[in-house]
Amino acid sequence: MTKHPIEVITSVERRRRWSREDKERLVAACLEPGAVLSEIARSAGIHVSQLFRWRKELCRIEEPSTPVSSTLVPVIVSEAAPAAQPAASEAPAPPQPRRKRSDVMIELGRGRRVRVDSDIDTEALGRILDCVLGRR
Repeated sequence: MTKHPIEVITSVERRRRWSREDKERLVAACLEPGAVLSEIARSAGIHVSQLFRWRKELCRIEEPSTPVSSTLVPVIVSEAAPAAQPAASEAPAPPQPRRKRSDVMIELGRGRRVRVDSDIDTEALGRILDCVLGRR
């Protein structure tokens, strides 16, 4: 029968504090050939995910930081400049009113439905219905 060490935490603080040296030692053990992370974590009394997190933190290659300017730039809000007038020979195109999209649901029976846009070409709708109903 194998005896496992038990750690009893008697203080109010529930979390253990790991020094950087302890973290580096455990991460270095993980990087050795043939290392089994679950065994290393179990021997240290931590979860494997903690080792992965420490390894990620300690092995991170610092990228050169680019200085971020923290200066504010003043913004002036003014009236919009008038749009360029079209040439006299060009008539301005009338604005196209936005049309709300409307669907038409066609119940074909036996649980079959076709949903089409309300302005669908009637010939196209006829071809669709022919295919769905098996007329072609």
